[in-house]
Amino acid sequence: MNAPFKLRPYQQEAVDATLRHFRKSDDSALIVLPTGAGKSLVIAELARLARRRILVLTHVKELVEQNHAKYQSYGLTGGVFSAGLKRRESEHQVTFASVQSVSANLDQFRDEYSLVIIDECHRVSGDETSQYQRIIELLRQQNDSLKVLGLTATPYRLAMGWIYRYHYRGFVRGSGEEQDKPFQHCIYELPLSYMINRGYLTRPELVNAAVAQYDFSALPQDRFGEYAEKDVNQLLGKHRRVTRAIIEQVMELAVERQGVMIFAATVDHAREITGYLPEHQTALVTGATDLNERASLIQRFKQRQLTYLVNVSVLTTGFDAPHVDFIAILRPTQSVSLYQQIVGRGLRLDEGKQDCLVIDYAGNSVNLYHPEVGEAKPNPGTEPVQVFCPGCGFANIFWGKTDSEGVVIEHYGRRCQGLLEPVEEDKPAAQNGRPQQCDYRFRFKECPHCGGENDIAARNCHQCHKAIIDPDDQLRDALKLKDAMVIRCAGITLGAYASRTGSKLRITYHGEDGEELSESFDFSRPAQRQVFNRLFGRRFASGQTPKAFNRADEVLESQALLPAPDFVIARKQKHYWQVQERIFDYQGNYRKANEA
Repeated sequence: MNAPFKLRPYQQEAVDATLRHFRKSDDSALIVLPTGAGKSLVIAELARLARRRILVLTHVKELVEQNHAKYQSYGLTGGVFSAGLKRRESEHQVTFASVQSVSANLDQFRDEYSLVIIDECHRVSGDETSQYQRIIELLRQQNDSLKVLGLTATPYRLAMGWIYRYHYRGFVRGSGEEQDKPFQHCIYELPLSYMINRGYLTRPELVNAAVAQYDFSALPQDRFGEYAEKDVNQLLGKHRRVTRAIIEQVMELAVERQGVMIFAATVDHAREITGYLPEHQTALVTGATDLNERASLIQRFKQRQLTYLVNVSVLTTGFDAPHVDFIAILRPTQSVSLYQQIVGRGLRLDEGKQDCLVIDYAGNSVNLYHPEVGEAKPNPGTEPVQVFCPGCGFANIFWGKTDSEGVVIEHYGRRCQGLLEPVEEDKPAAQNGRPQQCDYRFRFKECPHCGGENDIAARNCHQCHKAIIDPDDQLRDALKLKDAMVIRCAGITLGAYASRTGSKLRITYHGEDGEELSESFDFSRPAQRQVFNRLFGRRFASGQTPKAFNRADEVLESQALLPAPDFVIARKQKHYWQVQERIFDYQGNYRKANEA
């Protein structure tokens, strides 16, 4: 059977990458394609090529229907298992299903499946009791070589970061030691900019011309970065003038637009917005909207009988109205994934459509092209910077700061994210022949037992497996002692002076409240030189260019790039304070200097 659609080159590349990967590995795999790139065609082509049973899962009935329709267009017959679509067919070679319906009827899926395809797979969590994981576990019991493929435009989750571990371009996702990701390998990815620049998607015009904005920054967030509805309603209730001004601007700009989607924060907010819009041109859709009424309103909007479609969290996936050319965001979100899904509603191509106007009235600080994920942005002054690994040479991208000439003066990377191909003789010892992550650490916690370098959040040494002293315990114990001093270090100053044996370096640690602690290193003594280089030289320039200093004057020449510890602990001797601990790259419950 010939395909009715000619796949775009990148769609064919995604299919080919999948076939290559699963011919050599059973590891779970991930394809990343932007919203509007035609993931349903990739799914249909993979299902068409399959010779054994396949289960295609997603979380909303609209996507179940859409993916099934693309497969049927090949002249093939597939089953649909979805309570929302009132169909429960599981006897076909290819079944398109909602995850909720399969999870509630696991007994009907005890056949041997060769492949599970998960659309919008950023919804898959690492929790073994989740619906997706329970289904995968059941199918693995029937076939221990089960292949799992995910497709998404947004491969990350709040509170988790990236949902995969290894990238086919040779790097690792995640800065710490976390291994528990829903997917092992990203095998194909195209950025949004590629799709736009080559004319596959409409260019978004991200306009920062909002007449007014809401400020949600003072509201408390849950662990997923979201806000309680009552808190949002309470804030919005005090800003009705702001809402009216925003909608007046939206209507003014909409005169030259074909279709406007407005994303509201809550149901009450959506009703207020709808009240300011012309009744005969506006539809309101919420989770409580009757399904038949929802279908009717959406149909009228798609047929351009309505100009404005106001919604609350229900039209971010599985909704396709290509004529939409104005997105107004009036809801807060910390979810990059949700933000990209919202904007994606306006990026599909349509005849005569030049661009899509996007205005964010909620102050969401999301970069559409370079999303801030994996690690939260440390502070507003940081930007993505390129940091080469001194160990393997890999060009890492971390949050950091540059000087006026673009030189990286500080970065927040922890471990090199480069992948090293296993040496032939080492392959049996490698993890199933997988490439290994470079073990160079820009920031590290040293094991007091073996000297091994560990992630700054490690509790046990990865080399000797002994417990590493928790910095919070160190600080807490020191604060209890009458003869101990603990300072929050706000900076250091250096000085060199001559001694009988040679040059000495004096380091003064400055506390944020004016306290000072000092210590000296005699560079003529190999043991003291070694201690200094282990503490400071190894961390020189945020670990970018570790140095072994031989003389005090060498250190003075480079003091601007010398690291300062976050805390310094000293014990009282007879006539002076002796520095005993210097805590670098601190992560814990105590406040660091200048963070008040």
